[in-house]
Amino acid sequence: MASVTISNVRKSYGGFEVLHGIDLSIANGEFVVLLGPSGCGKSTLLRMIAGLEPITSGQISIGSVVVNGLHPKDRDIAMVFQNYALYAHLSVFDNMAFSMQLKKLPKDEIRHKVEWAASILNLTDYLDRQPRQLSGGQRQRVAMGRAIVRDPSVFLFDEPLSNLDAKLRVQMRTEIKELHHKLCTTTVYVTHDQIEAMTMADTIVVLRDGHIEQIGRPLEIYDRPANLFVAEFIGSPSMNFLSGEIATDAGRLVLRSNGVTLPLPSNANVRAGQAVTYGIRPEHLRPGSDGLGIPARVSIVEPTGPEIHIYAEMGTQEVCAITQERLELGPGDEITLVPALDRIRLFDPATGLVINAPHDVGARDLMRA
Repeated sequence: MASVTISNVRKSYGGFEVLHGIDLSIANGEFVVLLGPSGCGKSTLLRMIAGLEPITSGQISIGSVVVNGLHPKDRDIAMVFQNYALYAHLSVFDNMAFSMQLKKLPKDEIRHKVEWAASILNLTDYLDRQPRQLSGGQRQRVAMGRAIVRDPSVFLFDEPLSNLDAKLRVQMRTEIKELHHKLCTTTVYVTHDQIEAMTMADTIVVLRDGHIEQIGRPLEIYDRPANLFVAEFIGSPSMNFLSGEIATDAGRLVLRSNGVTLPLPSNANVRAGQAVTYGIRPEHLRPGSDGLGIPARVSIVEPTGPEIHIYAEMGTQEVCAITQERLELGPGDEITLVPALDRIRLFDPATGLVINAPHDVGARDLMRA
């Protein structure tokens, strides 16, 4: 195992800068996910750690060694790509053993390492098969096995599950996380899929346009997004956002928003007359009873099995509410919705930054100024 330290790293292509001074510390044995939309720079950053892209400026260290000038094979890393890149004419055994055979390691050592990796990945019964005889998930496990036998200090994964169907992605998420628990090897994993990030990571690094927007544990980022981008990007359905102005009602601060009045938490760090964006996740906006709550008109109802997604017009804005109750609702029905006050997030519409309860941002959260 080894730590990875990225210090003020920049990457430019000609005059176009795609990474703008990235600073990131990854601890020994940590599973870190680089998460963001296409074009945010996450794969470029991973390839720079691997040595597949040169660094324009800054420094990357693996353990105590600065690796800026080191060839990829000298960095003690192993990388698993989106494309399995298996040799079609070789058996599973020979695919996994290939790098060791090139180094002319003793045959007994090669067999021991391959059989050990195969036992971890449930590939023991497939060592004599060729890649065309395997499923997509099995091929990805072979690619992982090829990386494991190298016993690297750092594993790098570049969107390894993108080519799998939905069921296999769920299975492989679990297997990769179990593999990490067994090996405890430092892992950097790139994805644009927030579910992969939430379910697998020890720490998530959210990137946008070559900047780090926030760093934190999965539930820290979900519950306490540092800005509007993170709040919208994390979560499906996305967080509800309502724009309005702070006002006073019967001695309490409320938000006036497009014809509706929304309650605020008692510790809201706002003042009357202030423009804010009010954020509430769908599972924290629930149907009220006995007419209590904020009036809304149902637009669409989506039963998913374990829960029901209710899309409704609140004033002139559409919101989504989630409930596990088996409500009989249809388009046009009138309902009331009740927000959980302790789950409300308020954002500055000018900067996008969170403005309520600033102390609740996690210790490792990072907000871009």
